[in-house]
Amino acid sequence: MRHIALVFVALLALCSTFSVQARDQIKIVGSSTVYPFASFVAEEFGAVTRFPTPVVESTGTGGGMKIFCSGNTMDTPDITNASRRIKIKEMYLCERNGVNNITEVMFGYDGIVIAQSNQNEALAVTKRDLLLALARQVPNEDNSALIENPYQYWSEVNPELPKRKIKVYGPPISSGTRDAFEEIVLQYQTEEMKIYRDAGLKGYRLIRTDGVYIPSGENDNLIVKKLSKDTEAVGIFGYSFLMENEDSLSGIPVDGVMPSSKVIASQEYPIARSLFFYVKTDHLDKVPAMKEYIEMFMNPMIVGEGGILEEIGLIPMKSEEIARNLQKVENRENLTEGDLSRALAAN
Repeated sequence: MRHIALVFVALLALCSTFSVQARDQIKIVGSSTVYPFASFVAEEFGAVTRFPTPVVESTGTGGGMKIFCSGNTMDTPDITNASRRIKIKEMYLCERNGVNNITEVMFGYDGIVIAQSNQNEALAVTKRDLLLALARQVPNEDNSALIENPYQYWSEVNPELPKRKIKVYGPPISSGTRDAFEEIVLQYQTEEMKIYRDAGLKGYRLIRTDGVYIPSGENDNLIVKKLSKDTEAVGIFGYSFLMENEDSLSGIPVDGVMPSSKVIASQEYPIARSLFFYVKTDHLDKVPAMKEYIEMFMNPMIVGEGGILEEIGLIPMKSEEIARNLQKVENRENLTEGDLSRALAAN
């Protein structure tokens, strides 16, 4: 009997080992901005292929990177979605945990919008207004020193704006949307401002924590819901969520440009960014569904101009860019630190 029990335990162990070495269902984590696009493709994929519908979790870009980079075993995600490019420190985390082969796939564009309830009077801001409203440290009145942000009303930031409380619902620290907002609105501007350079804070990107900016979770729909109740506030989220809620929300022009698909695609809109997903290349042979899923996602009828995802807010890339990114997966083109450094320099 003891011999039979040992054989049974060994068989269980063998089955368990096999189960984590190959599977049919794709595991995907990451960005809440990318989540609607990935979920749509996942549902279609489950409906028209022989594979089960992929599991897609909205964890935020930063949270997704941590899970994705936690290991290379088959109980870890195959793909992570991102509303900004992977950071070098995240690549190092992947490498430390044995995730050495990653392919970066860019699949389209998005705008980070500032929006409000349709019940509000029209509001228009500049990137500088947003910096002064939300940075933790701002120049004092005579521009001689940096001080803790004292502004409570938009009219204090800019006398042309209404005397309306500054109250902003936005994404948390783990969000790629927040990363991109901090980079474009705070970092890029403060790099050019002498007062920040003189204080040793060139490229300053800290958002205030005194209650004016209210982190509201990874799901952008939560921000949308808050704006429907707190009609004096404004929110920060991806353009696709504005498109889905135009019956209740209005976009706020930034630097005189109202967000739209056209101006985001042309890069005229001041707060535009690229969208990505990252593929764990070592899983491609062990999860056969991955290749077909990626091919479906990157099909021009899905992700291209006039494609299905454009209808739910994706700003499409040119067809040659789509083909180039799909080719990266087919060639198993691994992302390197040099690639990231060059991309950072290009920005």
